[in-house]
Amino acid sequence: FEIERQDDLTFLKQGIDTKNASFNKLIETIERVAVRSSDPILLTGPTGAGKSQLANQIFKLKKLNGQVKGKFVDVNCATLGGELAKAALFGYRKGAFTGADANHDGYLKEADGGMVFLDEIGELPLEAQALLLKAIEEKTFRPLGAKEDEHSDFQLICGTNRDLETAVADGRFRADLLARIDLWNFSLPGLAERREDIEPNLEYELMHFSEKSGKHITFSAEARRAFLDYALSPNTNWRGNFRDLNAMIVRMATLATGGRIDLATVKDEIERNRRPQERGDETLYGLLGADCEMRFDRFDLAQLKEVVAVCRASRTISEAGKKLFSVSRKMKKSVNDADRLSKYLARFGLDFPTLKE
Repeated sequence: FEIERQDDLTFLKQGIDTKNASFNKLIETIERVAVRSSDPILLTGPTGAGKSQLANQIFKLKKLNGQVKGKFVDVNCATLGGELAKAALFGYRKGAFTGADANHDGYLKEADGGMVFLDEIGELPLEAQALLLKAIEEKTFRPLGAKEDEHSDFQLICGTNRDLETAVADGRFRADLLARIDLWNFSLPGLAERREDIEPNLEYELMHFSEKSGKHITFSAEARRAFLDYALSPNTNWRGNFRDLNAMIVRMATLATGGRIDLATVKDEIERNRRPQERGDETLYGLLGADCEMRFDRFDLAQLKEVVAVCRASRTISEAGKKLFSVSRKMKKSVNDADRLSKYLARFGLDFPTLKE
């Protein structure tokens, strides 16, 4: 039994020999919960801390143990707004609304017998939250335009980088839904809090790149020392967490000559990663991580840069919203600039207090 348990722990960590004691203890608890419980799990922590990857590994572990037989459905709630959230989660019937040309199973039905991961659960609209609570408790829900309920026996993992207790106090998240999904709450630390795990994760990223590219990539001894000196330095903040680490490894491995990352490549990458951060918090790199240009279109980043500047020049989110939506707000019967701006920032994993800090 102990050998099997150690195998499960290694599986959850994707074979990475992590050294951080707190993280290893956290994984041990998650392993016990994963193999013994089918109740919802809530994963919290900063953007890029590995919530999505861990959720997927929990699902795979449950599937290996025969606890689920269906598929893993990954949903980013920050991309769902208004009626779209209900249609996407619960499905719809032909003719339910303009453009509904055929019946469509939602994410919850798709996860029947399996698991659904609702990332950024705090961004889900309130009306959809009420329907989700019923679906979690009764395993039934009614698709848009349907006359009868659908059944789906799914297991649930939720993820968020926000304080849901604050969201409840602000009226943006239902207290009863939080109580239901908060039975098992695990907070993942950022990479800066796990510096002893940078080296084993470096090995994992290199191995992963080698498998994808079909090329065996290694560091020269001096290049490896230089990169680890930078990575382990307390002056390196790792705001994008594992996304930043992955982006740096991918760039260096891509530029490697003869399968070897040399010292010059490491120095260039460190300078590339350091320069934007040294320009201060006015840059998007400091907020989104060094790989933001790989994850977002230039159009989105140019727009976001203006939004960040306006937010930092405003006292409240409502004031910022009035400035940003000064034209379009006049065309709306009901105006909620703060909510509109909050949802926009959530697409990038940001919020107004973070920008002000």
